[in-house]
Amino acid sequence: QVQLVESGGGLVQAGGSLRLSCAASGRSFSSYAMGWFRQAPGKEREFVAAISTGGGSTYYADSVLGRFTISRDNAKNTVYLQMNSLKPEDTAIYYCAARLAVVVRNTGEYPYWGQGSQVTVSS
Repeated sequence: QVQLVESGGGLVQAGGSLRLSCAASGRSFSSYAMGWFRQAPGKEREFVAAISTGGGSTYYADSVLGRFTISRDNAKNTVYLQMNSLKPEDTAIYYCAARLAVVVRNTGEYPYWGQGSQVTVSS
């Protein structure tokens, strides 16, 4: 089992940048594929980005491709989401999630979730 804690959210102007971190505790972090998801008010939770266990493969939603970068440091049990060129429509609660082995984009296939971190982008 793994416990996840996000940090790094906040308020930023459009065009600005933020970096989210997700610290994991528990065993065998390097065995978990990691994902970032977000949920805006009144909307369903949606996939943002994901990274394979070793970090060699990354996946992005079309809406963030070229602006966001997911990375991980297995020595520090941490996954990151660097968000550049932020837009007001990126405003949401951002969640990190973990699942053993294979990366997927489906929210329902991640059993472990953090508590979320609010990101607000002003216009």
